[in-house]
Amino acid sequence: MKKYWAEFLGTFMMVFAGTGAIVINDLYGSVSHLGIGLTFGLVVMAVIYSIGSISGAHINPAVSIAFWVAKRFEAKEVLPYISFQLLGAFLASLSLKLMFPEHELLGATIPVDNWHQSFVLEFILTFILMFVILLLSQGSKEVGVMTGLVIGSVVAFEAIFAGPVSGASMNPARSIAPAVVSGHLTHLWLYVVATTLGAIASVYAVKLIKD
Repeated sequence: MKKYWAEFLGTFMMVFAGTGAIVINDLYGSVSHLGIGLTFGLVVMAVIYSIGSISGAHINPAVSIAFWVAKRFEAKEVLPYISFQLLGAFLASLSLKLMFPEHELLGATIPVDNWHQSFVLEFILTFILMFVILLLSQGSKEVGVMTGLVIGSVVAFEAIFAGPVSGASMNPARSIAPAVVSGHLTHLWLYVVATTLGAIASVYAVKLIKD
């Protein structure tokens, strides 16, 4: 169970810090869009370095599914990993709801323009993220001296440039929890489907360039 609890805690920290930065910026204006992107990147980096050797620091259902498609992850582990990731994300959103009940969205990801634009953007963003993860990881674990820094940097730069359009989710758990807790479910399917498909597509892209 240690790896499942590691995923629970890692996902909690990521969603709490990342969406918390959005909530605090909306209410107090002290973080800025750049700060939000850096918060997501830095917390992902911290989580990878802290629990990467225990669970692989997936903290993302799309990542777990893609590792399984790549035959680096056992099928029996996929559902437990996703379940604990979602539990951690929900605890984070519920905590923010308790502390900031006046905030409407709690960091939920919502397309700024049409959903088609955000769908394609989320697909590509998650494709890039998973592409990097697959090439840097060993098996299904994100380990190594520079791995956390590189993956955290990818999350940060994608959140910085794409956040104003789609919210730069790249992670179904990161979108599901705040959407459900805040009650904004209209476009939730987009952030589940596009991110998962993008992560899976990267598996085949990696096969094109690496045995």
